[in-house]
Amino acid sequence: MAQVGSRGHDPTPIGEIAAPAFARLPQPHLLFARRAERLRALAHGHELKSYLLFLADLCAVQHAIQEGVPDPVPLDAAAIARAREFAMPPLDRTRFTADPVCDAAIERLVTSAGDLEMPAAARAALLKTRAAGPDVTAEMVRSVLANSIPVEAIAEHAFVAAALQVHFARLAARLDGATLVPVGDGACPACGGPPVSSMVVGWPGAHGARFCVCSLCATLWNYVRIKCTLCGSTKGISYREVDGGPATVKAEICESCRGYVKILHQHKDPEADPVADDIASLGLDLLVRETGFRRGGFNPFLLGY
Repeated sequence: MAQVGSRGHDPTPIGEIAAPAFARLPQPHLLFARRAERLRALAHGHELKSYLLFLADLCAVQHAIQEGVPDPVPLDAAAIARAREFAMPPLDRTRFTADPVCDAAIERLVTSAGDLEMPAAARAALLKTRAAGPDVTAEMVRSVLANSIPVEAIAEHAFVAAALQVHFARLAARLDGATLVPVGDGACPACGGPPVSSMVVGWPGAHGARFCVCSLCATLWNYVRIKCTLCGSTKGISYREVDGGPATVKAEICESCRGYVKILHQHKDPEADPVADDIASLGLDLLVRETGFRRGGFNPFLLGY
């Protein structure tokens, strides 16, 4: 495993001033279809090929179930203004209770996923999730949103998490990004969720800027580079990567909190996806973990590793 110094990041191209907006809202009608394509591309020759292809099919289901599902009820202006005033996420996941639209997303996903090829253990978990009553499902939703998924039921909760990603991405897409404000280190300004990873982007007007990506609603928020996305420290930051691996995926290590979150160089690989590339770079997690650092990025499809 190679260790890279904390300086020497790519400058903004001459003549281009990076002045990115603080937040960039998800596009759920494109998000999951593009993620499915990325997973399939990453699967070629990969040691996790079977799993990556399964997740690609699951992402295709996430894309498909949006058709025909009623639009989520948007927040009222007063709630959004109050959240902004007190620097709170307007889609506060800690206060979320499922509604008929969310229930429909979960039901459609666990039903549609039945057509996918998957290992026997995953199918058993899916059938268990489909058979769960309202109270059990509600408890699973609470566990996913609290990032407290029980080890013995990871597979069941992964299907619920996939449905919640769809629902919250659709909710976040209806916000006004200009109303979002920072709510704390390692917290999404839209829903309060932790990042799955961060990306250095190459978008016009934001080239070289770093955005954290929410693991739940897929909102992106601008975050200073060479700063821990977990604790906010700017001391003891370094970068590690797998020798011979893709130079576009690194682990940002923080000596202060002993945590790390991956950083993707999307400006070098425009097809990079914060969830797909995080999963495909599992080998980096295994190497960094051996050095005593804890994974800080949350990905419901990597739990148990």
